[in-house]
Amino acid sequence: MKTLKQSLILCAMILLIPLGSMAQDMAKNQSFWVHEDVVKPGMISEYEAVCKELLGHLNTHNIQEANFIVTNTADNRYLYVGPIDNMADLDNSIFTSLAEKMGKENMNALFNRMDKCYDVEHDYIITIDNDLSYQPGGINQTPEGENYRKFHYLYVTPGNRAMVKEKMKAVKDMFASKGSKVYYRVYRSGFGTRGEFYMVAVAAKDPLDYAQKAMANDALLGEDGKKTMWDLFSNLLSYEEFVGQMRPDMAYSSSN
Repeated sequence: MKTLKQSLILCAMILLIPLGSMAQDMAKNQSFWVHEDVVKPGMISEYEAVCKELLGHLNTHNIQEANFIVTNTADNRYLYVGPIDNMADLDNSIFTSLAEKMGKENMNALFNRMDKCYDVEHDYIITIDNDLSYQPGGINQTPEGENYRKFHYLYVTPGNRAMVKEKMKAVKDMFASKGSKVYYRVYRSGFGTRGEFYMVAVAAKDPLDYAQKAMANDALLGEDGKKTMWDLFSNLLSYEEFVGQMRPDMAYSSSN
């Protein structure tokens, strides 16, 4: 079990995200701080209950500094994602303000319960790549009505990162030229990640909607699509795919 001090630091980090809507179009390559909890399978209900209690305190006390979206994956990882301008943002904390408003003892008790729900956690930074992302209407991390996610992790090496980027640009150009209706956002790995990768996030209503869109897209792209995708994948170090679900019930914005 982590010490109480470590727990307080963790939860303060979750809440240090600066203001600003993450559903808006991003004119720049926005960086995001990600906190990832690997929750024990038998503790999922307790974990979500504690997190929603914390969310309730944020709403009750109208904490202005906090702003994050949440997704959880099929392998019990919960990812808290919020924008940062630079590394110095990680030094900011709203713990003092929140503790004053909800009471230090109440906060300590909440953190103690959270500690029991997981043994592994990660913190890292990713950056959206607008040049490689394909979303003609503008970058939107949370398109309305599409909470289902497929996360594709494309791992690269320092020696072939330039080639992979070139091939990913070719994929985007092909999607655009064919008028594909499968939209995606590309994120680059950054400080603290496990290996170097591009992460491609695809939104859909549900698994059936995703499958139908994928089949229609395969038919649209045809043989050109197969060749372009093979040119990309043949240059990768490795590839992983994860299913996820956006959790608007666990997200927070001061504008809520």
